[in-house]
Amino acid sequence: IKHLGNGRLEIDDMIFPEIPEPIYAMGGAKIGNNIFVVGGDNGINETKNFWKLDLLKKDKWEVLIPWEGSPRSHLLVSAQSDGERDCLYIFSGRFNDPQRGWQFLTEGFKYDPIHNSWTTISDVGTNLSNNNSICVMAAPCISLGANHIAIFGGASGDIFKKVEQDIPKQIIALEEKGKLDRSRELMLKKWSIYNKHPGFSKDILVYHTITDTWVTIGKMPESNIGGQTVGSHITTNAVKWDKDIVIASGEIRPGVRSPKVWKITPKITSEFGTINYICLLAYFGILIIIGIYFFNKGIDVDDYFRAGGRIPWWAAGISIFVTQLSAITFMAIPAKSFSTDWTWIFMNMTIIVVAPFISFIILPFYRRLNITTAYEYLEKRFNVSVRMIASALFMVFQFARIGIVLYLPAIALSVVTNIDIKICIVSVGLFSILYTVMGGIEAVIWTDVFQIIVLLFGALLTLLIIPSYVQGGVDGILKLALEDDKLKVFDFRFSLKEPTIWILFLGGIGNNIISYGSDQTVIQRYLTTKNEKEARRAIWTNAILVIPTSIIWFSLGTALYTFYKSNPASLSFTMEMTDAIFPWFIATQLPVGISGLLIAGIFAASMSSLDSSMNSVATAFTTDFYKRIKVVTKNDECLLIARIATIIFGILGIALALAMATWEIQSIWSVFVKFIGLFGGGLGGLFILAIFTYRVNSTCAILGLLSSSVIQYILLLNDFIHGLMFGAIGMTSCVIIGYLTSLILSNKKKDLTGLTIYSIKSDS
Repeated sequence: IKHLGNGRLEIDDMIFPEIPEPIYAMGGAKIGNNIFVVGGDNGINETKNFWKLDLLKKDKWEVLIPWEGSPRSHLLVSAQSDGERDCLYIFSGRFNDPQRGWQFLTEGFKYDPIHNSWTTISDVGTNLSNNNSICVMAAPCISLGANHIAIFGGASGDIFKKVEQDIPKQIIALEEKGKLDRSRELMLKKWSIYNKHPGFSKDILVYHTITDTWVTIGKMPESNIGGQTVGSHITTNAVKWDKDIVIASGEIRPGVRSPKVWKITPKITSEFGTINYICLLAYFGILIIIGIYFFNKGIDVDDYFRAGGRIPWWAAGISIFVTQLSAITFMAIPAKSFSTDWTWIFMNMTIIVVAPFISFIILPFYRRLNITTAYEYLEKRFNVSVRMIASALFMVFQFARIGIVLYLPAIALSVVTNIDIKICIVSVGLFSILYTVMGGIEAVIWTDVFQIIVLLFGALLTLLIIPSYVQGGVDGILKLALEDDKLKVFDFRFSLKEPTIWILFLGGIGNNIISYGSDQTVIQRYLTTKNEKEARRAIWTNAILVIPTSIIWFSLGTALYTFYKSNPASLSFTMEMTDAIFPWFIATQLPVGISGLLIAGIFAASMSSLDSSMNSVATAFTTDFYKRIKVVTKNDECLLIARIATIIFGILGIALALAMATWEIQSIWSVFVKFIGLFGGGLGGLFILAIFTYRVNSTCAILGLLSSSVIQYILLLNDFIHGLMFGAIGMTSCVIIGYLTSLILSNKKKDLTGLTIYSIKSDS
């Protein structure tokens, strides 16, 4: 049934396949394109039914292997993310055991649809004040925020057992003994208990899927029926309506239903405070001052694009590191290790493998050909069409990157200040545009150096503070992390769809070759140093910095996990993305002033990528397109165009970030890694073809690029392989297909002296 507005409904008369058997009091949830039905009563007994219907095929219900536990009806079922993927969760229920009578169940189970496996989770309420598990059968249940599941009330079964099992047994025993008067008294007592039923539990419980903990967050309002106050509603559903939760009608005591409709608005806030705002605004002010300083120096177009070759190697190396870092790392990597473990750190470390290749093979082409953009080299090696296609791909990629790295810190600011996320996106974007337009690449690099100081200060300070909140300090953190398997680094399974060590290694190498070998935001830093030797030092500075900082980011996530495992009530059940876990901790747990500085650190990470992307896109547009369309004779005109391009692409990035704020994304880092592969894989392949082959001409290179895009699109649609591999596959397929076509197509001779690895010019 579709709601068309104005009270009109559209009913689809398509017949779905029948379920395997008639049942009631079951549970169900939807994950992706699949509907799952769990448990239920078939009229004879409770079941362990577990069925799945694929809504795309709609052919039949698939019978799946059930959980290791009792059959049950009146169970609670919900779909929610466990930090990696959406899973199915079941709680509580009841079961009439032939030997033991009615059993009121408290345990919980999690079903992973990717691995088709069940896991036992904490019983309902086990870590609450009395540490006793409780039955909440028939309660409304719904997913809440990024990783919570909310349960509203529920029946414990105590009265049900008394009136439906204990008293009937006594009645039968009395009747067998001929004590009919006493039997009738018990029958009247049974109905009296029903009539005076106090109602069901009013407690609102929430379960966190990552830390496996329970918290009581409040109580449902009381209902007054016939002058009697009763508890919450059961045997009804909770549904989402925009940002609210609605519970309509329901049973308030046995046999009595209520006409009431409850609307619940989840709300949890944090106070950012005046001092924190002052710290944040002071940070923004420093960035603007840096931009004004370089603007007043009177920079020319070479300064705007290449800083006149004045940047020392260590500053260029830090700028490369910070550019690649971004808020995606500062927020999303701690969120990844908070949600899972340390397996993804292996991908970061592959830069050590790639750095020698970039330093000694790729770098010389950019330094010795005296170019401004990497795509100028492609024109020299192939032709102008390849250059423009590659430059356009780069600009599309950076446009999307601007949107992503704008969106992340806006989440942080919105979470901690309660300011609308759209206002946050626009504010951060405009600040970044302002100082980038004024100061060019030199202002960008020196603000990067300043920003890494703020960023590392914030991360290290948080790591020093968290142990004081966890029982046992550092030892307590390590003990809890080891118990919950949060420190696993290597996953040696062979799977193309999971982030195993093989996928991380190959995917990491592929993405790093793409980023450091074909990304103008990085290559532009190579060109700001005075010579090739200095540029090589910059590359190694970045590579060396990756090792300790990766350990810091992953340690942050583990420390946050142990903190919230120990203090589950401090979690925000309204947080819509796990990526916001670090800023939430900053805003709610750290002292005033310090939290302002650390939120500034998140903006430091974001702006360091925004300014780089905007300046590099302006460089590519001005150098690769504008100068070819119009012969520019004045540097001032070229500089003006570059600044206008910076503003335009910055505004477009803001628009994309505003659109992303309306999308449902669980992990920005996972999305970004896949995105690099889809847009950058073929681009990286073009540079490999250019440098390492002499047969491949422009036609073959473009065919390789197009074929690579088709292959990656097929992989994306069919979910054949983990998204991290898209970059490596895109690059490899471009190279293989480009080279194979060169063996078939005629190859017109072109002088390639100094343009391939076989004839590169010597370092002057």
